[in-house]
Amino acid sequence: MQVRARPFPPDLMPETHAVAGRYRLDRLLGRGGSADVYEALDLRLRRPVAVKVFRPEDAHRARARCGEEARILARMQHPGLVTLYDAGDDEDRPYLVMQLVRGTTLQRRMTRTVLGHAETCRMGTVLASALAHVHARGVVHRDVKPSNVLLDRTDTPHLSDFGISRRLDGPAGSVPEGDGTLVGTASYMAPEQALGRSVGPEADVYSLGLVLLEALKGETEYGGAPLEAALAHLDRPPVLPPGLPAELAALLTAMTARAPEVRPEAAVCARALAAPRRAGRTSPAAPGRTSPGGRPARRASEGPTGPVGPRTSARSPGVGRPGRPTGRRAVAATLAALGLTLTGSLGGAPAEEAVSRGAVVPRPGSADGARTVAPAPLVPRADDPTRPLGGA
Repeated sequence: MQVRARPFPPDLMPETHAVAGRYRLDRLLGRGGSADVYEALDLRLRRPVAVKVFRPEDAHRARARCGEEARILARMQHPGLVTLYDAGDDEDRPYLVMQLVRGTTLQRRMTRTVLGHAETCRMGTVLASALAHVHARGVVHRDVKPSNVLLDRTDTPHLSDFGISRRLDGPAGSVPEGDGTLVGTASYMAPEQALGRSVGPEADVYSLGLVLLEALKGETEYGGAPLEAALAHLDRPPVLPPGLPAELAALLTAMTARAPEVRPEAAVCARALAAPRRAGRTSPAAPGRTSPGGRPARRASEGPTGPVGPRTSARSPGVGRPGRPTGRRAVAATLAALGLTLTGSLGGAPAEEAVSRGAVVPRPGSADGARTVAPAPLVPRADDPTRPLGGA
């Protein structure tokens, strides 16, 4: 595949400058809410890299964000993640140096065609394994979605963008997020995340389940405006496409269960997705929620069936706890608060900035570009499928 950089207007091109005297910025790849990402050359090692340079509008906040993201990425070393090479401060502008992934994103891949069962399981295995690695190091990603999955030239997925990730052992408020702000992307939020509660690894498993469903169906399960998408997670379970292998249907049902304590751990998901039978024989009695006119849907109150059982870890705060309103009652109970929060903190970026991290132009029914708090993932322009992608 020939790789070419998308041309940028002259006023957006960086001046010739080597960050920290080492990283020569060559091409602007994306612009986000708080940082710009460049394709660059490491002059010392003579290798291409991606450099994320935080803008200096709020120096204290930029340093806090950069430092927290660097500390999180420094814990990680997995083939399904984007690798951090370096971090520092150059002329009062913090920066991160990361692996440059040349290829496309899962979101753009899915605009061309849906993925088959086998390919979805293969990709899901790598992503679930990467999340298990992340969780084992005490980190929750909080923004798993198709545009944060970079595909290299071999179609190997790399989970990127830890800009709004959280360390479970980190001090509360280490990076200010703003009072009443929901963190994440509305279309992929777990129900407990949409309610503004503290989330754990179970939220990432839920989001990954929705990503895999979208790969199989070719459409976003919870699309529409951010508020509508966030409330939909509380109002109905996702719909499984017909014809899924029985065990794959059971796994996706468990991953997207409303109650976080019944979702399997990421490591369990990785092992289940790696089993060849997940992508094989279909069954008319496959468990799970199905499309209208298909097989009977499982009630939201029922636990997951099949080989994937409930989690054995401690109960996490979230939807499904005794005394908490669920379903439509939860929607009614939280509508006012969510309306204020979402309309104030969630919104898509202008189409002119579609190349920025998080300003992806969503296809019909998608709200993937609606994310809060941190810059969203590096996404190339839709008319240029050969741009290199940098992890963030």
